[in-house]
This record gives sequence, C-alpha cells and structure tokens, in this order.
Amino acid sequence: MARIKLKHYVIRKGKYGYWLPTPKMVAAGFQCVPCGEDGPRAWAVAQQWEARWQAFRKGREATPRIGNWPKNSIGDAFARYRRTEAWKRLAPRTREDWERGWTYIEPYFADLPPADISLELLDEWYARLLRAKGVDIAYRAMKTWRALYNVMAGMKLCQPKADPSLAIRRKTPVPRRQTWTEGETVRLVKGAWRAGYRGLACIIAVAWDTSFSPVDARTLTPAQAVQTAKEWGFLIERTKSGEPAFGTLSARTQRLVLSYIESLGVTLLDDAPIFRSRGFTPGVKGGRPRAGVPYTKDTLVDDFADARLLVFGKGEKRKLMDMRRSGAVEANAGGASVETIAAKMGNSIDENKTLQRTYMPVNLAAVRSADEHRRQGRKLLGQERNEYKKLKLGGDKS
Repeated sequence: MARIKLKHYVIRKGKYGYWLPTPKMVAAGFQCVPCGEDGPRAWAVAQQWEARWQAFRKGREATPRIGNWPKNSIGDAFARYRRTEAWKRLAPRTREDWERGWTYIEPYFADLPPADISLELLDEWYARLLRAKGVDIAYRAMKTWRALYNVMAGMKLCQPKADPSLAIRRKTPVPRRQTWTEGETVRLVKGAWRAGYRGLACIIAVAWDTSFSPVDARTLTPAQAVQTAKEWGFLIERTKSGEPAFGTLSARTQRLVLSYIESLGVTLLDDAPIFRSRGFTPGVKGGRPRAGVPYTKDTLVDDFADARLLVFGKGEKRKLMDMRRSGAVEANAGGASVETIAAKMGNSIDENKTLQRTYMPVNLAAVRSADEHRRQGRKLLGQERNEYKKLKLGGDKS
C-alpha cells in the first residue's frame, strides 16, 4: 500500500491514525479527530479535516464544525464538553481514549437526547460491539459512555446516578500476566546498548530495579535523583496516581546510568529528561544527522520492540510494562507483605487511599524489605523452573 504524507496526521500504536491540531488550531476550536486504522479511509478523514482547517484559516468558514447535532443531543453535549477547560486539562492520552470510545458511540446515539437512551438500546449496542469488535473494544466503549453520562448529568441533560448502562454487566478484558526474569532483562539491556539504544537500555534497567511504569522511567530527571546512606535512586510522584515512590538502583544499573550520562557530552538541566532516543548518524547512503530526543510513549514502544526483536526474535510479545508486574511477583514469592510491595511500587492497594497516604508514606525500610524479598523470590522462582514433567498414565508399560 502506497503511503502519502498528510499535514497534522499522526499514527498511534502503530496502526491508528489521528488528525492532530496544533495549539493554535485548538485555540480556534479544532480538536483531535480519530480517523480509524491507518489506510486510505483514515487518510480521507484527515484530508477532510485539513480542508476544514484551511477553509477556516482563509476565512471561508466562520467556525470549525465538530458535529452538526441537534441541540441538547448526545453529540451536542460531547461537542460542548470538548470546548470546556475541563477537557483541555485532561492528559492527551486521556483525550485520545475519549475520542476512541466516541467513535463507537457516535453512529448509534449522537443525534439522540440522553433521556431517550434506554437499557434495551444500550444492551443491543454493547452486544453488537462484543460480537464485532471483541471484549476489549466493547469494554472501553462502555467506559467512555459511562463517563460521558456523568458529564451530561452535570449539564442537566439527564438524571444524575441514573445511567441505564449500570444494569449491564461488562465483560472485563483478560488482564496481562506476562513477566520477565532477571536473566532476560539483562539480555535485553545488553542487546539494546550494543545496538545503539543506550537510553532505552537504561530505561529497561531502571524499570526492572525500581518497578516504575514505563512513563515514570522515561521521564526521570536529574532533580529526582536522591542518595541515602546505603543506596541511590529516584524519588518521584507517580504520573498516574500521584503517589510518591522511591526506586532504588542496583550497583550495575548505577554504573550503566552514570556511563550513559557521561556519554551524552552535555550538562543536563535539573528538569530535563535523562534518557533519550538514539538519533541518527548518516552512513554510506548519506542522510541528515539527527540528535537523540527525550522519549515519548510511541518512540519508546517502537524502540523497545526493535530491541526485543534483536534479542528474542519475532515470537516474543512481552512489553516493557511487564517489568513492573515482574517485580511484584518476585517480592510476593519471597514473602513480602502487601504493604511493603505497595510502598515499593508507589500505589495504594487498600480501598482507603487517604489512610494509605497517612500511615504508609514512602519509607526506606519498606522499600529495602521489598527489594530483599524480591531477591529471595527470584531464587525460589528460579528453582521451580522446569520442575514439572509430563506424567504418562496408562498406555503400554512394556
């Protein structure tokens, strides 16, 4: 399939196309538009919205039109919500999730008033999504609907706490269970470093040691580096939950990070992300040199996939996010308490998060306990590998 270059068109997760306006365009009233899976249809949607922007910019169209919906309809409510300051304060990825969910709501309900949406209509819609798109898409679409219902209730378009979808029991996507071992992680780090992905190699090593999420690992700055009497690492507030977390680094990872920073040849500002992409150095075929830049979510996913392919081949599908789960599995196998694991990971496992923050602040004793239990659990998990063998029951015993 031939590719064409479109202004303001980007691809997320390797296959979804979006028409992504600049801040100036957003200020004029335009919003991110999901175009569907990358291909001719998505390009056509992006071209349509680019034409609308050009018409608006040249004065041929007075205002951008996100949807021509009846007043106080669901489509009109969503368009109003996208013009609010509350929408603008949402994280970009959160807005993308809303937009993706809206693509499945719009064809069915956009021109209807919220009060006309019955349990039967929602049940039929959800069942169709399950059949056509699967559990994951249906789950996310229903999640968007329920959030949008609360917004519409705030606009006085429907009754608060009376969402008929709450009578529908959603099917939950199967949670990820994949984990990495220490040996596999070491191989990944070495493979990424040797292939020139040195910033990625550091992120992998840090994610393994600290149990930080990928976004927390890739956005670490020099200002977050702290040292205690026994170790050094990074003290952060988690991007997702805002919970504080202290991630300790092993001696091996400390040497790796320091070597990487020295190889940059520049002085990092306190608030500058430490780890960067490998950039590009022209080879025999020429090209324009490009310096490494701080990792984004998409470039980290792409580079990790490249390193994983180099080390483990095409059959490997585990992700960087699975490093976080691996740390919890090791600590649990080693006998760590739920409280120490929560302190290590910087999340609240108790339903009362206020009490968790009050009585379980980040403390070095809990972090060190979780680290020690991880080492013990790693040994126990290693001893159990290949423990099970096929037992033959019946058959020829001669």
